[in-house]
Amino acid sequence: MNYSEKHLGEAIEILQQLNNEAIEAIAGVIADIKIKTGRLFFLGVGGSAGNCSHAVNDFRKIVGIESYAPTDNVSELTARTNDEGWSSVFVEWLKVSKLNANDCLVIFSVGGGNLEKNISPNLVEALKLAKSIGTKIVGIVGRDGGYTARVADACVVIPTVNPETVTPHSEAFQAVIWHLLVSHPKLKANQTKWESTSR
Repeated sequence: MNYSEKHLGEAIEILQQLNNEAIEAIAGVIADIKIKTGRLFFLGVGGSAGNCSHAVNDFRKIVGIESYAPTDNVSELTARTNDEGWSSVFVEWLKVSKLNANDCLVIFSVGGGNLEKNISPNLVEALKLAKSIGTKIVGIVGRDGGYTARVADACVVIPTVNPETVTPHSEAFQAVIWHLLVSHPKLKANQTKWESTSR
């Protein structure tokens, strides 16, 4: 077996083990947020931050729900990191954005945050704020889901089928799942371009 076969075989295993009910639960939470005209705030670091940016586009354009990612503003992100520290960059951004109980945090993360190990403390601080004011929380995370899985209203934990490839599979399946969500009949409001021109 070559590496491509191995990696794609792992992806098939993950697909077979994904918790479909957890995905449906996320769709339900986001549908309720849309009805309330709440907002989605996508939080992630590293490759997950790039996924957040792409997801913001899809949820705004296809679902028609107001969505943001603080990592899209590199000036504010780096100013807050420099002046206040990495752990507070998201929570302070959310305070200025007047995060409230009608909104929802969407966490994309390989580990979900872990203060004890000092992994993604910025996610944990944002999640604490959200919990304290009744903001909904959903997540697509890897490993054991970390702090996100413990506090989320709905969370998909990407199954670990090979400890050596947790990060690439977690970040790849974030994209699979958010594309499923924006295509979901509970959420999709606008047709995508190529599908609309194929008729």
